[in-house]
Amino acid sequence: MGMKTMRFETRWRRFLVCAASVGAVCLGSGRATAYPGGTPDFQTDVGPFCAACHASTSLDDLSGLGERATAELAPNKHLAAIRAGAGKYAELSDADRARLVELISAVDQNSTIQLEFPAQVAPGETFQVTVKVTGGAGPAIGVGLVDRPHRFFARPASAEGWEVVGAPTIIGPKGPQSDWIARRPEREGRNITFVNVEGIQSDAEQNRWSRAKIIYTLKAPNEAGDYPLVGAYFYGTETAVAMSTRKTPEYGVQPLGGVLGKSGRVKFSETAVISVKEAPSQPAADPSP
Repeated sequence: MGMKTMRFETRWRRFLVCAASVGAVCLGSGRATAYPGGTPDFQTDVGPFCAACHASTSLDDLSGLGERATAELAPNKHLAAIRAGAGKYAELSDADRARLVELISAVDQNSTIQLEFPAQVAPGETFQVTVKVTGGAGPAIGVGLVDRPHRFFARPASAEGWEVVGAPTIIGPKGPQSDWIARRPEREGRNITFVNVEGIQSDAEQNRWSRAKIIYTLKAPNEAGDYPLVGAYFYGTETAVAMSTRKTPEYGVQPLGGVLGKSGRVKFSETAVISVKEAPSQPAADPSP
């Protein structure tokens, strides 16, 4: 085997490791750090298809995929491995694994996303949309705007003609934050549909859930019509539970299941349909007495 072929196969193996570890940051050594630490090197628009090792909580998010949809659901993709004591979960007793499933289910139930948006805007009008999220596991979660609530068919909201104006405002559990988005060079533009929120510290055992919101300033398409807008929520589960949280010297807080443990989730807001049209003109006032 020639040196060029060996180098290609090495790079390809590294690519596969990184591609499999969703929301991951690929390092020069081919190692990857999972989504609990956020995506510090990805300051760009993304779609939920990138989170291939995350699990879903709704069949509707995977419509049209047949048996693949069932396999992607959290009880089958993630919780089944805990119940079976697969991999690192073998460190836990049967009782602890049952409790872990219960607590992770509580994380899913308390992790929500919703949009606040105007029902109607004028063509080319600038307006604000607020995305509110609760729950998730720290230390970071991801939030984006997409065109439909589907794991593999969704595109960034810009594909529908929505234009982000300026950098989104990120308000985390302890107030405004700008460190993550500031890593994107200003000359490249900070008007992106996807952001990280840092400082997330939910605790399922204490029934304590983080809250955050992102305010996007959008410019409407120039053509009239009804346009969809959906919020996408990328969050972890295990690091909100002490028994499944491990602190590593290289990557900090990590889930017990590891970078390929399927403990991440993708969840969508309800689809907002915003009507783009001119407001009806007001009739002139009658000047007669």
